[in-house]
Amino acid sequence: MAVVFVLGGAVTFTFLSVTPHVAGPVQEKAQTAAVATILPDAFATVKLQAQSAYVYDIATHQVLYTLNPDAERPLASLTKIMMALTVSEVLSPDSSITIPYDTASPGSAEILTKGSVWPMQDVLSFTLIASSNQGADILADAANDAIHAKYPQSPALGATVWRMNNIAQGLGLTSMIFSNDNGLDLTTTESGAYGSARDVGTLVAYAASTSLPRFAATTKSTMTFKNADGITATAYNTDTALGAIPGIIMGKTGYTDLAGGNLAVVFDAGVGHPVVAVVMGSTEDGRFSDMKQLVSAAIAAMNQGQ
Repeated sequence: MAVVFVLGGAVTFTFLSVTPHVAGPVQEKAQTAAVATILPDAFATVKLQAQSAYVYDIATHQVLYTLNPDAERPLASLTKIMMALTVSEVLSPDSSITIPYDTASPGSAEILTKGSVWPMQDVLSFTLIASSNQGADILADAANDAIHAKYPQSPALGATVWRMNNIAQGLGLTSMIFSNDNGLDLTTTESGAYGSARDVGTLVAYAASTSLPRFAATTKSTMTFKNADGITATAYNTDTALGAIPGIIMGKTGYTDLAGGNLAVVFDAGVGHPVVAVVMGSTEDGRFSDMKQLVSAAIAAMNQGQ
């Protein structure tokens, strides 16, 4: 099945969607099998600080580069990709969410204030851009009852996290497990979520091909929202590599003490060549330099016809 994206109203490209089977609304089986194609010329000089990495050409179904791709690692805020997909099943973009508590300290530049009312998509976009853990909790709580009603086998409390794991199983993401909705470490030795770089790549490709409008704001370095009451909130993107990723389609950062620096993006490496790139277990700053290397190598590979 072909999917057409129009970015910024100017650039249009088409690629084959990843349409895995998910228990519930998603009907088709994941296309996770791919012929590994390592490109020594394009990626020969890549030297990463990351412990794991994965680069995948969605259009040709080719794996372009791997580094410990199947090692299970803490996901940190990459968890919010699955959270976003899950709550979007039951919350429409224009449904209203009343913020039950401040998402940051009063006076913070990035805050959704207690009692303010926002469209669900604004709360989601704010959460993804700023990587707000409180925003993720608010969305998960807002979706909980509807998810439990839709899936009665889910627990009455924690239905959102249950569904996150259920979707992962349906997509065949066998390394992924979620204990919370935001990816924060539970203790000094236990993460809130785990997964491999390969499975993150599959998840991100799926999100881009089925739910791109939910993630479109992640390409913005900053975004200011204004609700019906005239209240404004500004979110600043945690991805400082945005300007170095041409044709960026979506992305998500992640960082905790256990995870180190994580980053996943989808970008257009050439006409009709959307590519997924994932780095995990890097440093807080190293994830961005790591990603720049992978993006440059992928674009070089496309230019060389590899």
